[in-house]
Amino acid sequence: MSRAVPYLSYPDAPSAIAWLQELGFGVSLRQDADHGRVVHCEMRLGDAVIMVASDDADYEIPGLLGQSTGVGVYLVTEEVDGMFRRAVAAGARPVIEPEQTAWGSRRSRVVDPWGREWSFGSYEPGRVSQP
Repeated sequence: MSRAVPYLSYPDAPSAIAWLQELGFGVSLRQDADHGRVVHCEMRLGDAVIMVASDDADYEIPGLLGQSTGVGVYLVTEEVDGMFRRAVAAGARPVIEPEQTAWGSRRSRVVDPWGREWSFGSYEPGRVSQP
């Protein structure tokens, strides 16, 4: 079995964890270090799992060009509109308002308060048969 689990580091990981909790993620495991640093945090929303930690370097996050930073997290959800509203209410910058796509799914996109891209969509990768 193989699964991909996003690993995100933030300059203020405790605040990022709080932001993710506003979206509905719960903390499954958290290990803190001195001075408010988060060594490791596992968060879950339904079947989705992500890992969060404090930055250990001065990382450069790509800026938004058009409607994307070129890298982000895609969260499969039937609650596209609700996730978008919660994310924006918690401080995210709206990028793509909830919309119906030409390929038959619903999607939206935000940039979190630290510049990381989050997309919410009803399309579930891997469920479509390839010819």
